[in-house]
Amino acid sequence: MSVLHTWGQNLHHHPHVHCVVPGGGLSRGGEEWVSCPRGFFVPVRVLAPVFRGKFLSGLEQAYAAGRLTFQGSLAAMTDPATFHALVQRVRAKSWVVYAKPPFGGPEQVLKYLARYTHRVAISNRRLVSLEDGRVRFRAKDHASGGRHQILELDAVEFLRRFLLHTLPRRFPRIRHSGFLANRCRARKLAHCRTLLGAAPPEKMAATDRGVQAERLCPNCGQGRLVRVGRVPPASGRTPKPATLDSS
Repeated sequence: MSVLHTWGQNLHHHPHVHCVVPGGGLSRGGEEWVSCPRGFFVPVRVLAPVFRGKFLSGLEQAYAAGRLTFQGSLAAMTDPATFHALVQRVRAKSWVVYAKPPFGGPEQVLKYLARYTHRVAISNRRLVSLEDGRVRFRAKDHASGGRHQILELDAVEFLRRFLLHTLPRRFPRIRHSGFLANRCRARKLAHCRTLLGAAPPEKMAATDRGVQAERLCPNCGQGRLVRVGRVPPASGRTPKPATLDSS
């Protein structure tokens, strides 16, 4: 499963993809579950040169196809010799890849990812003010250890940054593949559970769904608010009781 995320805290265009990858999968014929060896995912020493090669190869292909434009201080890159000299210098450097296991385990990763699946680039609570054509909003500065700061932008620039994250029509932000693909998910997940000897997920009873839908108490945050009746209007008139029509 992959989820496209296009923004950072300052609303600049920062496209990247969050992926959830299983530690195993079905064999070619689907007769067994094949588990990956421990520590299989993203060996950093291998990932760094592979990513460098893939990135620079794609960059050179885009340059050859005329899909890159250069302005300002980069105008000299329109000369092929200058561009390829830069690529060679970059290819000779060691690229740094940073990877670490999640602090809270897989469940924490999924909870983090779930918060971004259907969000827009900025929430209302981060907006501070709109005065004299200037927008002020809160943003986390990762370069200073995650401290919060107030950024101020011209309203037009704010709208420009915000609209950078409007996806084209019918562009799916979330994609599923493998045994999670929409067409075969139910059948293949059931087959995976059978091969792994895992119990099927418990179906939520109607009473449980009702409890889930109840609101939590705004004071203690634990007790649940349960509807027990209807308060009559302030005028003192009570609503007419509902009648049954059997016609």
